[in-house]
Amino acid sequence: MRAAAIQLNATADVARNLERADTLVRAAAADGATLVVLPEKWVALGDDDAMRAAAQPLDGEAATWACATARELGIDLVAGSFGELVPGEDRTRNTSIHAGPDGEIHALYRKIHLFDVEVDGVAYRESDLETAGDEVVVSATADGVGLGLSICYDLRFPELYRLLALRGARVLVVPAAFTLATTRDHWEILLRARAIENQCFVIAANQIGEHPPTYRSGGRSMIVDPWGVVLGVVPDREGHVIADLDLAGQDRVRTKLPALANRRPSAYRWPETAEVQG
Repeated sequence: MRAAAIQLNATADVARNLERADTLVRAAAADGATLVVLPEKWVALGDDDAMRAAAQPLDGEAATWACATARELGIDLVAGSFGELVPGEDRTRNTSIHAGPDGEIHALYRKIHLFDVEVDGVAYRESDLETAGDEVVVSATADGVGLGLSICYDLRFPELYRLLALRGARVLVVPAAFTLATTRDHWEILLRARAIENQCFVIAANQIGEHPPTYRSGGRSMIVDPWGVVLGVVPDREGHVIADLDLAGQDRVRTKLPALANRRPSAYRWPETAEVQG
């Protein structure tokens, strides 16, 4: 299987972002990718007003484009994430869809962990605009390869990825808009850790550059193999990275170093409450 991660510099201009996404996805498909992953918030990235204005229902322009493009190109397309308007809800959802080569939505994932933090003096409060999801989602490519869906800040929660692997994921996808500072210091380490501990491929598509009003993303979109080896990285610009996923090699890793099979769930006792200080 040949896979690609798309790196995009999204702004508040929805039309521009759709055009760039279309160009980059077609370039990846022309390079032979049959699985393509877009970044988080590829439809629009800006302040809360811009994000509200760009939010769309599941039958809106973004999802319609993703399904039509996946069908036309004959690919599995994980359309990063976009602000989803949900009937009856005041807040949007940060939603990723997996569109198959049949032009249908095969899976829908709503970001579980919302980014309410401060980085480099900039406050991020996704919960002011968005409602968190509560469902772990595994999909499958047209060839039957399990896809574990996640979005950005989810990367810091290893229990999610273990569940994805135990539910059959062989490839973990991470659409993201990781900040410049956290990309520099944490991004690759976290991606390689999730790959190694779950013996999965990781396809991580990050935003790059400046976004309104004062946001900056760090790029370095990459594909990592189940041994933790980085197979390729996008340079510091819009573009894509391509890699062939050796599924037979993944089987060998899981057989010779059977960490998943050696788990002892009966010994894992979660505390009833989490005592976290600081």
